[in-house]
Amino acid sequence: MNKCIFMGRLTRDPEVRYTSGENPQAIARYSLAINRPGRGEQQTDYIPVVAFGQAAVFAEKYLQKGKLMLVTGHMQSGSYTNREGQKVNALTLVAENQEFTGERSIDAAPRPLEGDRRETERNGGRGTGRSQKPYRPEMMEDTEGNLYVKDDEVPFR
Repeated sequence: MNKCIFMGRLTRDPEVRYTSGENPQAIARYSLAINRPGRGEQQTDYIPVVAFGQAAVFAEKYLQKGKLMLVTGHMQSGSYTNREGQKVNALTLVAENQEFTGERSIDAAPRPLEGDRRETERNGGRGTGRSQKPYRPEMMEDTEGNLYVKDDEVPFR
């Protein structure tokens, strides 16, 4: 059985792409910072997560950096060749269910999606009112389309 349950905070806003073709499908990628159990010095693991279809649309609309989430799914392994020509093995959590945990706040409201005119219309054409851009580390892409972040750009350490 391959079933995983992780609770952690998003390290960045989800990156969402859509497949091409007649029926495009949403694909969201983000990562969770998860504290390791145990005593002594705090250690954190960073788990890459991918969501497909409606789960990806949910991630795009509701998830944002710093949110505490409970994500269930299954682990999927893969490998790719990095830019230095080395083969890298990677594990990714394929999200099946994403749940909010912890505090509720105004931030839990859905973010308007690109092209969503309703938010702009509600604010009299002023947009969302968010003037600061969120921190987004530089994303690197390998030859197989997998995304990763350079170690020196991980926001939580």
